Amino acid sequence: MNPEAESDLAERSQRIKHEAQGLGFELVGISPVRVPPHEESFAQWLRKEFHGKLGYMERTEILRRDPRRLVPWAVSVISVGMNYYTASPRLTPPARGSGWISRYAWGDDYHEVIRGRLEKLLSIIGQISGGPVEGKAFVDSGPILERDFAGVAGIGWIGKNTQLISPKKGSWFFLGELFTNLTLNYDRAIRDRCGQCDLCLKACPTGAFVGPYVLDARRCISYLTIELKGFIPRHLRPLIGNHVFGCDICQEVCPYNVKAGSTHDSSYAPRKGLYAPELIPLLSINQEEFRRRFRGSPILRAKRGGFLRNVAVALGNNGGPEAVPALIMALDDEEPLVRGHVAWALGRIGSSDGIAALRHRLGSEDDAEVSREIEEALAEAEVKCP
Repeated sequence: MNPEAESDLAERSQRIKHEAQGLGFELVGISPVRVPPHEESFAQWLRKEFHGKLGYMERTEILRRDPRRLVPWAVSVISVGMNYYTASPRLTPPARGSGWISRYAWGDDYHEVIRGRLEKLLSIIGQISGGPVEGKAFVDSGPILERDFAGVAGIGWIGKNTQLISPKKGSWFFLGELFTNLTLNYDRAIRDRCGQCDLCLKACPTGAFVGPYVLDARRCISYLTIELKGFIPRHLRPLIGNHVFGCDICQEVCPYNVKAGSTHDSSYAPRKGLYAPELIPLLSINQEEFRRRFRGSPILRAKRGGFLRNVAVALGNNGGPEAVPALIMALDDEEPLVRGHVAWALGRIGSSDGIAALRHRLGSEDDAEVSREIEEALAEAEVKCP
């Protein structure tokens, strides 16, 4: 390539980055479309079943390991990071009866926000290039190993907590990718800077890290409270604490997040009631109320049954006698998933009213799994309140 062409390429690439930053993407990097550096590690992770019940991971394995099968026309990928951090401290210990929702879910659904801006960036790139440009945007839900591409593009490195970490910005970022058929200037990857630090590994309440850089999703609080659609394993419920949607702990303890700056994007401003929400009122919301309250929020992903399941577990861990009346009412919930975890919470709290309600429900319960939950809850409660 002659010097003039190289100069034009560099100028176009720099302008694209500038436009991306103008759209709210604080981190921008460009890399070639190629096999991700950790595709073999991803395959081993699947073989060990660390993905749990995330069946779509297996179904899209080939595409994730080689995106050229997904976008064969693509030459370059523009990786972006958008800050969502809001500096509201976690209450330690948490106020009794309150829950914790991961910071990323306090505002609007990031999928729509980022996808819309990446599509706008694609339009701008067409204007810069003076002609039509083929492109496709991906935000989390696509079959892309996005942290691999962001790492190759120099946005950050994949830390021991499996999050992408920027040396200057930390890890409170949503990632997105824009694949294009343009040849661009490529950035260089940066080295891993975790060093000897293992704070994130030690801080995980459920011991979800098999080792540095390896997460067993089956034990991860985010997986258990969002992705898992069935009953949460009983031995993990006490470890979930007051988390009702996601978990931030491994990011909160990361030294690179100590000076994290708050987002300036209003899309991620906390909605009313999502910071340390009171749990008892949530137990009584119906399907319509759930959809209305969380419209446009990532929390919809858990669905009503999954969310109330999490609320019940949090009350079992962080509630008290004041939660018993609401839990007793929820024993008649239409969803077995909710009834089963409500029974567990009543067993954890232990009270004469709770025991009476569990016995009464057991006489009419027609779901075998919920009946087992009630029986085990009664055994635990009766020890505490003989």
